[in-house]
Amino acid sequence: MNGLSQKEQLFCTIYSKTRNGKEAAARAGYTLFLEKTAEKLLSNSKIQAEVGRLDKEKYATNAEVCAGLRRLAFGSGNDAIKLLYKLDEMDDEQINSLDLFNVSDIKKPKTGGIEIKFFDRQKALEKLFVICCEQDDREVMPFYEALEKSAKALSIVEKEDDIE
Repeated sequence: MNGLSQKEQLFCTIYSKTRNGKEAAARAGYTLFLEKTAEKLLSNSKIQAEVGRLDKEKYATNAEVCAGLRRLAFGSGNDAIKLLYKLDEMDDEQINSLDLFNVSDIKKPKTGGIEIKFFDRQKALEKLFVICCEQDDREVMPFYEALEKSAKALSIVEKEDDIE
């Protein structure tokens, strides 16, 4: 355990989401001098560590973002089509088992039927391309820098040989 009370843990969770100390203190159950209470809590090293841990959990890694973009760009729409044509025949368990990751919106108009909108595959591909290019640049730069250093070192050695 992190050594925090249940109230302090709740404060950390709410603060990590809202970044508002006064609101987090109030929602966690503190009642007096909310701003001062929040300041005091946020100066505690255990609270800071827990907020930091929660913040790390909150953000997706680069690999997770790429995986999601790949699913949007290359994912199948088969389950959405199945939902469109067999909605009346499906029970809740079947509907819950459908892969609708690339569906952005589902509406049932008053006129009947069902309307399904998908995320834009082109935008997903563009964002995926940008991320891949950034990764390639980060991977290529150290290699390029090593080549550049080697070339400089060789030129220095050649100059020394010429002098002798």
